[in-house]
Amino acid sequence: MWRRFAHLSLSISRTKLQSLQDPTVLKLINTFSSDAGNDGVASSRKPFITFVLGGPGSGKGTQCEKIASIFGFAHLSAGELLREEMSSPSENGELIRNVIKEGKIVPSAITISLIKRGINSATSDKILIDGFPRSEENRIAFEKIIGVEPDLVIFFECPEEEMVKRILGRNQGRIDDNMETIRKRLKVFEDLNMPVVEHYSSKGKVHKITATGTVDEIFERVRQVFASLRYLKAFLSF
Repeated sequence: MWRRFAHLSLSISRTKLQSLQDPTVLKLINTFSSDAGNDGVASSRKPFITFVLGGPGSGKGTQCEKIASIFGFAHLSAGELLREEMSSPSENGELIRNVIKEGKIVPSAITISLIKRGINSATSDKILIDGFPRSEENRIAFEKIIGVEPDLVIFFECPEEEMVKRILGRNQGRIDDNMETIRKRLKVFEDLNMPVVEHYSSKGKVHKITATGTVDEIFERVRQVFASLRYLKAFLSF
């Protein structure tokens, strides 16, 4: 397992190196460099940061909406932030579109700078970061740029067959919602995301949620996790 992960990491590192030598990617990094500096989030704020992780089809997006609504978190989705930036008429949006169109990897610093912008502009000091970090490289870059570790990590555990069933059944018309692509996405998730979960598990930050049953049944498990964190009661305003 470790050899497979090491080999995959090496392949990704080579891809990232090639990507970082691309003029478009370099221009994109330079454009975001002021936002993605090492000065972390606004110095006057000490947000409570929760990472929400889980495989494709695990239901984390749906649960994030409920967490944000009921517990008053600002919900930042890494994917949505990138899509919003891409859809903007700005030069940044065009650069990101070109990087993705060419099949290159959007550098971690870019996504993190968008997350940082979201944290600094949020009206709540309780921040929910959905679907990030996706790899150890993402995790290390986040901690370096933002300057903090997450206070809490929620990980939605869901059987692979259930995730496949949900993705195929959601009928959103996405081109990647087919069996072959879904299996590849799940494989990438296992290889890249699980080391992040294991890292934070070793620090006692991870709370695993069984992501089977109805939306309300799953959320009840989530609610119990927050309710069990008694020292956060004042902060979370139950």
